[in-house]
Amino acid sequence: MEKINELGKPISGFEKQMPRGWVWDDTRTFLAVARHGTLSGAAAELHLGIATLSRRIERLEKALKLPLFVRQQSGYQLTEEGAGLIEKAEALEAAAAAFASGVSRASQLSGRVRLATAENLATALILPALPDFHAQYPGIRLEMVTDITTVNLHRRDADLALRMVKPERGNVTLRRLGTMGFGLYASHGYVTQREARHDAGNYDSDAFITWGETQAHLPAAQWVERILQGREPALTTTSLATQLTAAKAGLGIAVLPHFLALEAGLVCVAADIGVDQPIYLVIQTDLTQSGRTRAVADFLAELVANNRQRLSGRCSR
Repeated sequence: MEKINELGKPISGFEKQMPRGWVWDDTRTFLAVARHGTLSGAAAELHLGIATLSRRIERLEKALKLPLFVRQQSGYQLTEEGAGLIEKAEALEAAAAAFASGVSRASQLSGRVRLATAENLATALILPALPDFHAQYPGIRLEMVTDITTVNLHRRDADLALRMVKPERGNVTLRRLGTMGFGLYASHGYVTQREARHDAGNYDSDAFITWGETQAHLPAAQWVERILQGREPALTTTSLATQLTAAKAGLGIAVLPHFLALEAGLVCVAADIGVDQPIYLVIQTDLTQSGRTRAVADFLAELVANNRQRLSGRCSR
């Protein structure tokens, strides 16, 4: 669907309607001269020299291919074409003022915001996008906690969280942003050996990489436990990054997020094993009106939305 701007015109191709050589500062000059009727009056308002203003008016007339003023000894008088552009120029002026006001408000937000999130979301999704956030909100200092097993918003260990476990208690506000898709992955070498065994239809002979006891509650860990049926895993770890590296080394099969495994060059063994997890944005309710907290929350919501297909996408198996 084509996006429509506030004037009712399509945004796509809008830049083609702009005159070649048009400069916003020339529009400000045009309005100042029209309001004062003289170059000297406009120069005093804009703190510019008369020669500079004169050049800007000439440049704007050339870009628009329209005479905007009649130069008289007593001053500058609008032509009919120039008078017809006043309302449009004032709309541009109002839009520029609103834009500047928004930038000013953003730059005024400051202080610390503590975000709790999963390590894989922090390293692969949030951190690469942080430079843009810092450019927009230079006064906000983001403190990121990735050991979410020890973080509790109810105890105010963090201001907000991007997590895959729905909180069961606490004075928090939550919103589901998307889904994290999981599948079974292994290295090319492991899959080749597995296929050579001619028992790829089951997991009886497979080595599994899974979570340690402290993360046994995770859906991925519980799935592996059901498959192993009492057998010992090849390796247990306490981080997703370690499991990813172990799978790449050919140590076995691991339950991994699709986007991480595919981007790491691993081979998909099974695409849908029923452990996809929702991604929740959780905020302490009394902080939902905090400007800096809302800024971080909006940043996270937009980030997940822009990466929704990447996060939930899966391989073709």
